[in-house]
Amino acid sequence: MSAAEIAVVPRAFVRVAGPEAEAYLQGQLSQDVDRPHGSSLLLEPTGKVVALLRFVREADDSFILDTDPEAGAALLARLRRFLLRTKATIEPVDGLVCTRFLTGAPPDAIGAVWPGAGVADVVGADPAGAPTVEADEYERRRIEAGVPVSGVDIGPDTIPAEAGAWVIESAVSFTKGCYTGQELVARIDSRGGNVPRPLRVLRVEEPVRPGASVLGPDGTAAGSVTSAAGEWAMGPVGRKVEPGTAVVVDGVAGTVVK
Repeated sequence: MSAAEIAVVPRAFVRVAGPEAEAYLQGQLSQDVDRPHGSSLLLEPTGKVVALLRFVREADDSFILDTDPEAGAALLARLRRFLLRTKATIEPVDGLVCTRFLTGAPPDAIGAVWPGAGVADVVGADPAGAPTVEADEYERRRIEAGVPVSGVDIGPDTIPAEAGAWVIESAVSFTKGCYTGQELVARIDSRGGNVPRPLRVLRVEEPVRPGASVLGPDGTAAGSVTSAAGEWAMGPVGRKVEPGTAVVVDGVAGTVVK
């Protein structure tokens, strides 16, 4: 059996605790929190994205939420904004480490905010030994898998469905009660998920940098790169530039993969 492939992934952790913690999160998160753990979106009242996150129930009245560090402050501020007269506290948590198993996850690992099966996390103290996947290689795999970083690839200008169909499938419940930002999610879903600037994965012939412009086949601006590593790049691109389309990224030839 081959050794597990792991990487230590920076995450921002927040604890929501108190007798009304579950009820509060149920009204704020897009996913049903009546479960041990799961992926969810936290949205603004307008329906735009604050963060893609994971929640883990640590007790009947206590939850740990984690997201990318770039969205940690926004997550904390947004959760606290509507806490008035709610019997719950929301505080950042230090000292936790997320070890992501790209292969060979142990039985007690929990699902990562990642599409498909096989990738899972262990959250706790520092893992024994150094990660076997270097940061650049991890970034390449993340982008190839279409996994956005909150606060980088998705954020306050992102419509939830633009993050990808797998995000909606894993992080949104269409059967739970109302939650903040629900109206936009439901409206886009009723229209078949058609959004103006979906997050696209691009394969390029030479490395490019975040911020690079993406030109469509007609030579006009179609989007921009938000993450890049090696031959892979990611960013919001106009919906008319579909998978399989040839593009030019900052003078470099590329193809929209998905």
